[in-house]
Amino acid sequence: MNRRRNAIISLTAAVLSGCLVYGMHKLQRMQIEQQETVAVLVPKRFIGAGERLQEKDLEYKMMPQAAFNPEMLVDSGQVEGKETVIPLGQGEPILDWKVDRYYLQPRRSESTFQIPKDYIRSISNGIRAGDRVLLYASGEASPSKRLFEEAVVVSSVKTSGNLEIDNVENPNLLSLAEGNKEQMYASRRDANGMIEYLNLNLSEEQWLHIDGLCKSGEIKLVVAYSPESLDVPVRKEADEP
Repeated sequence: MNRRRNAIISLTAAVLSGCLVYGMHKLQRMQIEQQETVAVLVPKRFIGAGERLQEKDLEYKMMPQAAFNPEMLVDSGQVEGKETVIPLGQGEPILDWKVDRYYLQPRRSESTFQIPKDYIRSISNGIRAGDRVLLYASGEASPSKRLFEEAVVVSSVKTSGNLEIDNVENPNLLSLAEGNKEQMYASRRDANGMIEYLNLNLSEEQWLHIDGLCKSGEIKLVVAYSPESLDVPVRKEADEP
């Protein structure tokens, strides 16, 4: 009888010891997994380009540390209230360049300048807010030349009635964010209105250069649409206003 009881006790002790070892192993593994994973923000649903993100649209997803990209956002405060530059898939880690709070705002090194009408010789009629344009200096007494190597961003394009020129049913900015070149082309063809006011995001140096050239009236600007407008905009954190 004692032998049987001792056997049962030994078996029970072995089982408990095995459970303890398994539990410790499981706990250690969970700790290691927590150390090797990171929580990143992802959308709960598909989100189209141009939508403003809210807390209810977001959740956290654990992913291996080895797969973590520094551009992935981990704090909801970095995302809430921002607009999507391109569509986001459900469960897709949100990268910082895929959202923007002030897409048409100038960068820290820039300001938004309205170009006086008497400074302009011609403007491409296809220009819309959010486009990038090339600036050329044109005068009768001097050869025409390109002013800046880089294209500049158009903040707004308005009619004499102070209305933004765009296609209401097919906004150019939404098509630009989605990378839909066909819709961008259609919106430029269908939008009505003559361009009267042009606002550009320029550095102080760029504006002073333009003002110095054009205020005498001998040299005027030619504003040309740039193919860079078809590229998805990427604003680095250091450039945010």
